Amino acid sequence: MPPRKRAAAAAGQGELLSVSSTKEIQDILWKAADKLRGSMDAAQYKEFVLGLVFLKYVSDAFTERREELAADPELAQIPEHRRAAFLEEKDEYTEKNVFWVPPTARWDHISENAASAEGGVGALLDTAMDEVMKANKTLTGVLPKIFNRDNVDQKRLKELVDLISDARFTGHGDRPAQDVLGETYEYFLERFARAEGKRAGEFYTPASVVRLIVEVLEPYEGRVYDPACGSGGMFVQSGKFVERRKGKDHTHDIAVYGQEANERTWRLAKMNLAIHGMDPKGVGDRWADTFADDKLPDLKADFVMANPPFNMSDWARKSDDRRWRYGTPPQSNANYAWLQHIVSKLGDRGSAGVVLSNGSMSSNQSGEGEIRAAMVEADLVSCMIALPANLFRTTAIPACLWFLTKDKSPQNTKALEDRRSRVLFIDARAMGTMVDRTERVLTEEDLEKISDTYHAWRGTKSARDKGLSYEDVPGYCYSATLEEIEKHDYALTPGRYVGAAEVEEDPDAEPVEEQIARLTKELFEQLDESARLDAVVREQLGRIGD
Repeated sequence: MPPRKRAAAAAGQGELLSVSSTKEIQDILWKAADKLRGSMDAAQYKEFVLGLVFLKYVSDAFTERREELAADPELAQIPEHRRAAFLEEKDEYTEKNVFWVPPTARWDHISENAASAEGGVGALLDTAMDEVMKANKTLTGVLPKIFNRDNVDQKRLKELVDLISDARFTGHGDRPAQDVLGETYEYFLERFARAEGKRAGEFYTPASVVRLIVEVLEPYEGRVYDPACGSGGMFVQSGKFVERRKGKDHTHDIAVYGQEANERTWRLAKMNLAIHGMDPKGVGDRWADTFADDKLPDLKADFVMANPPFNMSDWARKSDDRRWRYGTPPQSNANYAWLQHIVSKLGDRGSAGVVLSNGSMSSNQSGEGEIRAAMVEADLVSCMIALPANLFRTTAIPACLWFLTKDKSPQNTKALEDRRSRVLFIDARAMGTMVDRTERVLTEEDLEKISDTYHAWRGTKSARDKGLSYEDVPGYCYSATLEEIEKHDYALTPGRYVGAAEVEEDPDAEPVEEQIARLTKELFEQLDESARLDAVVREQLGRIGD
């Protein structure tokens, strides 16, 4: 290694030791990991980095449980020669949902032997990944074993292992290391999404869009399903929602189920769930196409959340599929296949939030208009939200949110507003804040305004607790009847229903007639000046030629 590279590594470690916030640690690790990109393709590199973060997570979680066991006063009652054996009892870890980590896969072993291991640090990490998978059935086939390949710079890998070892993932308030590592995993996923652009669509949905779906659906308890789960972001945000509203002890009130067609993305989802303390079994033991091979044919979910591929034309279509209750979707576009698949998975009072392209709201091509009309007449659509542009780095296609439900009645003790035969339309296109030249996010205020509007319309407990009541707001929201929607040929574009925003009249404003006269005068003056400057330029150019 040239001296310049050693200095860079040392600087990185020194920098790491001087910082205190999780964000600063994440930024330094990202820069260090980026040096390893080398000749790897983007998908392999993503697995590489996230696999390392995951191994650190399982090892830290194991260590925390081990320290908890060692501090138990009852352990002092056990003869000293049996204490070490007790601390190696696998059941003591797995019964607390902590992955069992064999001795040679523990991070301290890797860190201590990274420089001297036979075959190098890459071989050490591959062996560790293999041992963790063998010891934990739910991780079978999930972890990457790609660290000892020819395209991996072993010296830079050693530097990265040292950095991760030095990073202070503990000591951030009262949060355990697992929480900080979970955030680090999410941070890396977002950075990969930014780096990969359009290719990131298969594994990442912008956080503010996921938050909006979750805040509207309020998945306090029950089964949560995502038929195109990507890296599992919908599940993670659902868990965070429950934790915010009911506390961490209630995060297991929801059970998650998902399916993902891409092998590498399926692995990311399994790791993402595990690192956030959620059961990864719900994502299945293998990746599979939702249309060709539905892995959960009998599932009835309380909540379905999805961001399926937009306008997909290459999909496994069977014309006699029992899921096409409202009409057979065209081969040229799977939007209405996704919607009908999701409806087929809803329980009697289930609700769903789905991200689709704007075209889905009004398309009449290849029978899509008839399918949409049938779904509207079946009273399945509860709310349509038009999203602002630039929320998705992965696509320039404008997007919207469909919210579906099987039951718009008051639902007995829930005492909801009776919204049968009505659909709420929200036009949120003017919302959001640009965070850079190309990307917009929905702010906390935006998320609260939109979700409050929905809950006020539906009359949920959260709306009653806030004292909210619903009313139409021109230019923003409107509660339409099915008859009104029929008059619009079943188009569900919110702009057709909410109308134009009311503009308050300014008593000090200039009268329109006077404003037109003034602007006309100013325009003529500018045109005269333009003509004068044009003549001057021509004259000067003419002198150059003399």
